[in-house]
Amino acid sequence: MRVIVSDARRLGVPVLPVDVNHSRPAHSVERTDQGWEVRLALSTVRGISDAEAARIAAGQPYTSLQDPWQRARPSLPTAQRLIQIGALGPLQGELTRRDLLLEATELHRHARNRAAVDGQLPLGEEAVTATASGLPEMTRREQLTAELNILSVDVSQHLMEHHHRLLRELGATDAAHLQQLHPGQRVLVAGVRASTQTPPIASGKRIIFVTLEDGSGLVDLVFFEDSHDACAHTVFHSGLLLVRGTVERRGNRRTVVGEMAWDLDQVAAARRDHGPQTALKLLGRAAPAPTPAQPTPSGAPPRTLPDGTAGARLHPYADLQPAGTRSPDLRRLGHRSPGSPG
Repeated sequence: MRVIVSDARRLGVPVLPVDVNHSRPAHSVERTDQGWEVRLALSTVRGISDAEAARIAAGQPYTSLQDPWQRARPSLPTAQRLIQIGALGPLQGELTRRDLLLEATELHRHARNRAAVDGQLPLGEEAVTATASGLPEMTRREQLTAELNILSVDVSQHLMEHHHRLLRELGATDAAHLQQLHPGQRVLVAGVRASTQTPPIASGKRIIFVTLEDGSGLVDLVFFEDSHDACAHTVFHSGLLLVRGTVERRGNRRTVVGEMAWDLDQVAAARRDHGPQTALKLLGRAAPAPTPAQPTPSGAPPRTLPDGTAGARLHPYADLQPAGTRSPDLRRLGHRSPGSPG
């Protein structure tokens, strides 16, 4: 879904966010003054039921938060998610999303108390009047995080926009300019991990194929087995990757043979907390040494996995699974082939 939205952006096709007054249960096309535009569906919202999406669409248009609450009757979690992604923007007025979240909680409490008293919901009346709480509006980063957690798509801004300055400082190359480089050139590339594949190879060796999406296009990466000790853990457990490698020509496209990989969020945090030089040093320290590369995570002993059914040995990283949930969990955004650990 993310790759499709990014392709639409690059082709000049606007993608409109979820909106309680315009979105349908399925994705739709709208005619605006600027031309045809794609509107994201209500069904994109995590946890929304088909019945809730149908009721919201049937009741359009709405004039206030109480209006969809009374006529569409969304659950509190659904209402909160709609507010967090800005789907009630036209009804917001001078209020912030945090104000609307407070109002939604009050509406839910009022409806629950009324139902407990006389078994009826407060339909047809203004049960709660929204007022400004003084809470600040969600920051752009908080809004982006909400979109990723709730929609699994970064709609209002591209996920990589927050890292453009860092990538310029590091001298990274984006997908649009990668095709201009010559085979054999060393390069840094970065992006959202869009897919990971580990197909079976006749030789028995393992090759990891990764595709990154950086807003300007797609970057194809390949990690051969001699790089896995240094890279595999990061590749499978990070949603945002920064990769050092060598350019190769494959047909009409350029592919990067990966030698080292970092979690881009960790590099960005080092820059934010300690300055640009710290990020540069982090890349320098983490570069693979000529003598045996350190395993990832650092200090872990070499691993072998016996296959009890056949007496064979599995690849050391065949059992890797996702680490604990992050916010947002960017690994959910990418496609993985059946053979991909993690």
